[in-house]
Parts: sequence; structure tokens; C-alpha cells
Amino acid sequence: MKKIIACLLAMLGLNTAWGQQLFDDTDAEGFAQLIADSTVVVLDVRTDNEYAEGHIKGAINIDFKKKDFIAKAKAALPTDKTIAIYCRSGRRSAGAANLLANEGYKLVNLKGGIIAWTEAHKPIVIPTDEK
Repeated sequence: MKKIIACLLAMLGLNTAWGQQLFDDTDAEGFAQLIADSTVVVLDVRTDNEYAEGHIKGAINIDFKKKDFIAKAKAALPTDKTIAIYCRSGRRSAGAANLLANEGYKLVNLKGGIIAWTEAHKPIVIPTDEK
């Protein structure tokens, strides 16, 4: 019986360790304040089509669903700057943030994604607007 309890406690401890988040989350207001700092890099991890529908000004687009996501991110993103990351709803960007945090990046995820951003009446741009 003691062995079973010890195993259950060990599994619980491992489960808690696996569930640790390696990045910070913030709401739209906090994200807006963060990206006002010109040293922060904004990363949109949605698909090319989603990005083309509208994105946060200055965001770099690297599709999290593509196999070369990590390679492209490493080539495009500096490790010495904070990366402000978002997607549509916050789920993909959280997954991407975990992967990138394991590569040494400091990340802040937009909780609720661009949906929360637009609901907070924050501006987006269409790629043709940036020219």
C-alpha cells in the first residue's frame, strides 16, 4: 500500500512539473503596453491567411503549424529581446511560447489572442495598410 501511495504522489509531482508554464500571459491592455516598447518583438503565429486578414502592427508572421516553425523562429527572432506572441485565441501561441521558451526565449503571450485584442478595441492592420 505504501508503494502505491508513493507512486501516486510521484506521478502527481511529475504531472505538476509537466504543467509548468515557461512564459508569461497578459491581457490586451498589458500586451499593448508591452509592445509600445520598441525593443519588444511582436510575433504572430497564425497562418498566412489569418495574418492577411489583419494583424498587430509590426508583427512578424511565422506559422506555428508548419514543420519548420522552430527553424524559422530561430532565424528571425533575437534571443536577447522579449517576444510578445499571439495567435487567434491564445492556444497556438501558448504552445509556440512553450517551445520557444525551451530554446531560451523570453515570451509574453496575449491571453485570448487577437480575438481579445480586437474585443478590447485595439488596432489591427491589413498587410496592404503597411506599405
